[in-house]
Amino acid sequence: MFQKTYYATHPDMMAGASNEDLRDRYLVSDLFRPGEIILNYSHGERFIIGGAVPAGGPLALPVRSEPPSDAGRPLLERREMSVVNIGASAGTVTVDGQALELAQREALYIPMNAAEVTFAGDGARYYLLSVPAHRALTLHKLALSDVVPMERGSLETANERSIYQLILPHTCASASLCLGMTILKPGSVWNTMPPHVHERRSEIYLYFDLPEDDRVFHYMGEPDALRHIVMANEEVVISPPWSVHMGAGTRAYSFIWAMAGENLDYNDMNVVDICQLS
Repeated sequence: MFQKTYYATHPDMMAGASNEDLRDRYLVSDLFRPGEIILNYSHGERFIIGGAVPAGGPLALPVRSEPPSDAGRPLLERREMSVVNIGASAGTVTVDGQALELAQREALYIPMNAAEVTFAGDGARYYLLSVPAHRALTLHKLALSDVVPMERGSLETANERSIYQLILPHTCASASLCLGMTILKPGSVWNTMPPHVHERRSEIYLYFDLPEDDRVFHYMGEPDALRHIVMANEEVVISPPWSVHMGAGTRAYSFIWAMAGENLDYNDMNVVDICQLS
């Protein structure tokens, strides 16, 4: 059912890890294959990380295949899910018979207990994230125009960006999932500044809107022992709770950030002074 399983890691595992080790443990790639739904499983907050590209016909979210006692049951029976269309064209997501059109960069929150979810639309590319949920809430579609962005940074410091908080208590109720989109302004390349650590939550980044020949250098690890992973367009990185996360690209780009854990407080972070990094 899952393309790959990513196991939770301890910061001590970073010592001596090769670049290939880092990529194997934290980088999620090859998510968007035409005509397929690809799912990966992370033990960090039990995230499911996936992509759906319904080229040539609709795709249905698969049912559970494991454990054997759950085989054949809906994947979202005890989970909530976010869907973001990062494709060039609009598409339609149908949840238990209710069809909703998602234009480019629009998002959908799907509550726990959804039995049937299908994805349609040539040119649509759906980014999927799911975490366990303890209560069922309300199906909710979100556009960037529905929220007031947080404007942060400046062109002088190469980090001028708009932060759209899409799934957070003041915009869309969820059980434990937080999600948003950050869009860098032309000429800016740094994303999260100042860097920080989420001790009580894991975080997932999807980098996109990046030309084929450009890259993002994603920094991770403990503040006094930084490492990096070189990432291409539409690749995902898993950031464990003990890790700093920030990145710089060879040009402006966008990224979708998602968190789950103990709380829904966007500001629950331990900020790290840039001068403390080494």
